[in-house]
Amino acid sequence: MNSTQNDGLDGGAGSIRDQVIAFKREQIINAAVDLFYDNGYQRTTLDAVAERLGVTKPFIYYHFKDKEEILAEISRRSIAHANDALEEALATTGRPSERLYSVVRTITRSTLKWRRYTAIFFREQKNLSEQARQPLYSMHRKFDGMLTKLLEEGVRTGEFRVTDPALTSLALAGMIGWAYNWYRPEGRLSVEDICDRMAEMALNLVGAKPERSD
Repeated sequence: MNSTQNDGLDGGAGSIRDQVIAFKREQIINAAVDLFYDNGYQRTTLDAVAERLGVTKPFIYYHFKDKEEILAEISRRSIAHANDALEEALATTGRPSERLYSVVRTITRSTLKWRRYTAIFFREQKNLSEQARQPLYSMHRKFDGMLTKLLEEGVRTGEFRVTDPALTSLALAGMIGWAYNWYRPEGRLSVEDICDRMAEMALNLVGAKPERSD
């Protein structure tokens, strides 16, 4: 096989080998999410994850150092999904109240979509070492900082009546994040209904009128 034919097989971030490795890691994560969510982190062994996948335990060790590393990756994704949703919503234009409405709707939708990841993070982060938790704390601080800046902007424009934007940011994040605990797909409200209600409550919390431009 010449070098042209070999392109994409061995080298480069988008090589077939990299894609296969990423696919296998994803399968391990998916199986672990189901088991950690249903049975808890402590009661789930790597043998159980391997059995769920129909592979041997060395297959898992090839891709992850240990069970804690899998939990850390699930936790990282939980926060990354929220941060990505926040950045997406903050990129929109409009008044601070309109952007906050968009922010809360987008993050709530992301939280409900990835609620198993969020649940595992909140329930099981105590099982992570301090070293594993530090990057997660940094991601949390980034989220809080971005949301606080939006609230401070709303205060400056006179739209928000908030005396402590940083504390209000934490309250909003807690309100949205806790949705993983009470949301039921078979419940009386659809995901979009919940997103709208949460956004309206957020505007009420900051003293803004619950209205936005469509």
